[in-house]
Amino acid sequence: MLLELFTPSVQHALDLAGIFVFAISGALLAVRKNFDVFGIAVLAESTALGGGLLRDLIIGAVPPAAFADLGYFLMPLVATVLVFFLHPQVERIQNGVNVFDAAGLGLFCVTGTTKAYEYGLSLTSSAVLGLATAVGGGVLRDVLANEVPSLLRWDRDLYAVPAMVGATMVVLSIRFDVLNAATSGLAVVTAFVLRLLAMHFHWRAPRAWNRRSSAAEEA
Repeated sequence: MLLELFTPSVQHALDLAGIFVFAISGALLAVRKNFDVFGIAVLAESTALGGGLLRDLIIGAVPPAAFADLGYFLMPLVATVLVFFLHPQVERIQNGVNVFDAAGLGLFCVTGTTKAYEYGLSLTSSAVLGLATAVGGGVLRDVLANEVPSLLRWDRDLYAVPAMVGATMVVLSIRFDVLNAATSGLAVVTAFVLRLLAMHFHWRAPRAWNRRSSAAEEA
């Protein structure tokens, strides 16, 4: 199905671009945490490949793409070198990095959902795994850096919700037999734009209703 939506070369280029920007975000967090070069590389690799690795292991696509394609493994190392030497400059273009990160989120939620369905998962399970593909690397990054995962924090702009919307659009397209390059592209763009809007307007998920407690609230 993926080959019907994009040519192999286009799909590969899009994957590498998404992996690179995810790796940049992991490497930058490692620098902020004062990790050494090995720690920077580990966080870059984990952020970039964690979601796809989880997806492939669950659906039985072995060896996972992260190990079958050398480019997938090397791209985070390129990001590591870039951030190691130029992290002040990269920090200054953080807004641009966030835009590409949003694009990677949109792309991976769509390709992850599609690949999961190709391997026989139900529509609901495919959407869940598409979401995991998009956000799994970020969760792994935060856990390794001893941070509460951003996607669980109320004070972070919406991240998982745009991916959920994109994945849902894909499974609805499959359900009604209209999945093609146009509808897949629309799902990618929708998730991308929602993430950009969330960052611009600081949209956040609601917390528990009527939050009153005698216990002190954590920061």
